Amino acid sequence: MVLEVITAQLYLKNLLNKLVPGSVFQPKKLLYPSEKIFLKLLRRIVGFTPRNRKLYQLALVHKSVSFSIFKDLSINNERLEYLGDAVLDAIIADYLFKKFPEKDEGFLTQMRSKIVNRENLNHIAIKLGIPNIIKTKLSSENHKSLYGDALEALIGALYLDKGFKRTKEIILERIIYNHVNLARLQDTESDFKSRIIEWGQKNKKDVSFTSFEEQSDNNIIFVSHLIIVDEILGRGTGSSKKEAEQNAAQQALKYIEE
Repeated sequence: MVLEVITAQLYLKNLLNKLVPGSVFQPKKLLYPSEKIFLKLLRRIVGFTPRNRKLYQLALVHKSVSFSIFKDLSINNERLEYLGDAVLDAIIADYLFKKFPEKDEGFLTQMRSKIVNRENLNHIAIKLGIPNIIKTKLSSENHKSLYGDALEALIGALYLDKGFKRTKEIILERIIYNHVNLARLQDTESDFKSRIIEWGQKNKKDVSFTSFEEQSDNNIIFVSHLIIVDEILGRGTGSSKKEAEQNAAQQALKYIEE
């Protein structure tokens, strides 16, 4: 694990310092009106002023405003989002495991899913102030997970800069303890797909999903149709196939339960 972190840190240092010319990645000229404003906004979110500013700036650059370096290489926050997603999952899993020693694997998995689902993360990101600091050309109205994705990228930056232990402390202090209501989440239904499948089995109805991709604002979105006995009863969209299916299942359940 230590070797992997060092390797990732060296790669990112090389990426930022060698691949990104100083004249291109200058926050005063391109990203923010002043470096002081950026650091002030960032400090409100993470609770400290980082030294490696470029790393955190990169975490807040959406692919819609990517920096083109070579023909096939652009700089944006997608890699950090991938890393942050995994780190956040591990932190939440560890927290829930210790918080609920009497609960089984199924309960822990559902609770983790409720905390890290796109809608909840987006809501948390907005409360933290991510909309004030992210750089994007897209509208959050058409891209529901825009701010939550940026939050995951920021977590990825924290992990590379501070390591797992300190990142965990920051996530618990600034996100879990302040913005996650476990009691409310326990009463919140989020796994609509499993619920509609169980309904189909109980009522002897064939339930299936068909999913495909669509282009929207230079981005790919997933569309899913929920089909019951050859009839489309639900349609959902999302930044992933899983999210689209959940939204389609939720719509179908509303129709069935009316």
